[in-house]
Amino acid sequence: MELSEALPLGELAAAFAALPVFPLFDTAYFIVSVLYLKYEPGAVEMSRRSPFASWLCAMLHCFGSYILADLLLGEAPLGYFSNNSSVMLATAVWYLIFFCPMNLFYKCVSFLPVKLIFVAMKEVVRVRKIAAGVHHAHHLYHHGWFVMMATGWVKGSGVALMSNFEQLLRGVWKPETNEILHMSFPTKASLYGTVLFTLQQTHWLPISEANLIFFFTMFMIVCKVFMTATHSHASPFAPVENLICPVLFGSVCSGHPGHHHDHHGASHEVSHPPPPPAKSKEELNEGTRKRKAKKAE
Repeated sequence: MELSEALPLGELAAAFAALPVFPLFDTAYFIVSVLYLKYEPGAVEMSRRSPFASWLCAMLHCFGSYILADLLLGEAPLGYFSNNSSVMLATAVWYLIFFCPMNLFYKCVSFLPVKLIFVAMKEVVRVRKIAAGVHHAHHLYHHGWFVMMATGWVKGSGVALMSNFEQLLRGVWKPETNEILHMSFPTKASLYGTVLFTLQQTHWLPISEANLIFFFTMFMIVCKVFMTATHSHASPFAPVENLICPVLFGSVCSGHPGHHHDHHGASHEVSHPPPPPAKSKEELNEGTRKRKAKKAE
């Protein structure tokens, strides 16, 4: 018996999975994406100095996942830009956030209660993109598990994975911020999510796609809304990772250079210079006589 048949939320999940994301949810996705661009240091100055470069960065924030997924699958990376409605909508959001008089639009969408709604709506789009990426790759490579996972992962977190390239457009080079070296919560969640959707697509996970979309979306919404509301960067996966990773991959050695041990197990102590030799009684008396003679002079 399939697990989804035992769940009373099957009809709700099916209706939720069939909910269209354009234009309402896509608009929220574009707003949050361009907001994160504006938060970057120097982004506002760049928009005044070079509006075209700012627009390109905004398009990467909005459509970077589609571009990267098309590159992986050998398709035209500019294919999604043929969707004129989405490109014009993203352009309008970029212009209003950066150039609206008195920053009125930016102040409205960055107001925390309103922003939390947009953040929740963005996660709806993210999970749909992961599911669509896995489904598309499964259609092209029926038994290519790793192709499915790679496509779903970049569909869910392609913007973050292309962050170094986007930084170059802004004239910034920070290789230490590589997303693969320091994964944020959305990138990790997209990776774990695409594994679940791949297992579901290959019938190793006994749950319907609609139910998986519904439950994983609820998980993402709760986590992201809480993290945004509390301004937290702590990953909800950290407790589990801290237990599993040291067992599977070992722990990081944090040795100190001043505490090496020899083959007997004894530590090398830091050598100190020997104290000066004590003066003899004759030297002390000689010094006293010289001080008295100098004082008498």
